[in-house]
Amino acid sequence: MSHTAFEIIGAERHSRWLITSDHATNAVPEAVNGGSLELPEADMQRHIAFDIGAKGLSEQLGEVMNAPVITSNFSRLVIDPNRGLEDPTLIMKLYDGTIIPANHPMSAEERQHRIDAYWQPYHDAYEGLAARREDTVVAAIHSFSPQLNGRPPRPWHIGVLHAGDCLLGPALVKRLQREDGLCVGDNQPYAGHLPGDAVDQHALKKHRANVLIELRSDLIETHAEQAAWAKRLGPILEDVLAETGL
Repeated sequence: MSHTAFEIIGAERHSRWLITSDHATNAVPEAVNGGSLELPEADMQRHIAFDIGAKGLSEQLGEVMNAPVITSNFSRLVIDPNRGLEDPTLIMKLYDGTIIPANHPMSAEERQHRIDAYWQPYHDAYEGLAARREDTVVAAIHSFSPQLNGRPPRPWHIGVLHAGDCLLGPALVKRLQREDGLCVGDNQPYAGHLPGDAVDQHALKKHRANVLIELRSDLIETHAEQAAWAKRLGPILEDVLAETGL
């Protein structure tokens, strides 16, 4: 049985917003090395395999904002849908100190299979949703680990990445900084976007308003935490969009 590369929730919703979750799951399709990347289960539950809590938050945010949601249905270690095809980290061999045995060595045929079966269908569906109306606004939802191996703890509760966007992202940073008790990362814990990544492909190159939000994963581990953040973020996103006049 074929493995569906993506899930769409609320395709009939009419909001301008499109909520996306590129790293929604740690699933490994059966067609990829028999459904295993040859990693211990503990590693498959880590941030190296998926963005913890991002799928649930995306789904909850879609409900709050009456917006369609698209999520990936394969682990970022199978192939990363938030990387361009020319990016050397498209299929990771080593991530945060962990070797990915099933990814090295890799034949050209296996690489192309992962592109054709998972990466490309996800992006085709993403673009189809984004193109459903001319004024689509992309909100890409990710999560980040509280601490990488051998690195200091990350202080931010939430980060906003906005390279290439001088309106919505910076406006969202300023708005979040007014929230009590929030440590907000401005292009933190990562700096902006990568050429060919999902936002670059479907927003920046198509001149669509966009924002990429990173939540610290220990804050959105449970359904209740995801729902609370969605209820908090939804109105803020709507207000900021209205304020920018985009």
